[in-house]
Amino acid sequence: MAMRIRPDKDTYYLDIAAVVSERSTCVRRHYGAVIVNNDEIVSTGYNGNVRGAVNCYERMQCTRVEAEHNDGLYIGCESVHAEMNALISASRAETIGATLYLAGFDVYSLAGVKHDEILDATPCPICSRMIKNAGIKRVVTRSKSYDLSKASKE
Repeated sequence: MAMRIRPDKDTYYLDIAAVVSERSTCVRRHYGAVIVNNDEIVSTGYNGNVRGAVNCYERMQCTRVEAEHNDGLYIGCESVHAEMNALISASRAETIGATLYLAGFDVYSLAGVKHDEILDATPCPICSRMIKNAGIKRVVTRSKSYDLSKASKE
């Protein structure tokens, strides 16, 4: 009988973040975030329009299709980022000292087919500030792990 390879914890939580990303309503990119503290999932989030609003997937078009992604302004985008949604669903007491796992995928069809995992799914500048302010000490993507407790005070 062949032994299965048990994933390490970072891979395990990144895989969960990847599954969470499947709920995204963005037609360009799917992101999933998982906040973990003391080896327990505190909250999850995916990128999509605000609750109750018609989303890009339902409209079958992106409001930013011609705009550059991650320009820091997100003009015309009505989406809330995965990291933001995960933070909204957690209390500060739960996020202090936690780790945020972030997985992202470029999407090329409205059928929801995922292509090209984004190995370094770096949080935008606004999400980065929110993550630090929530007391999260570490951000993990497929290619990097950021230790925020050792980050510069600049």
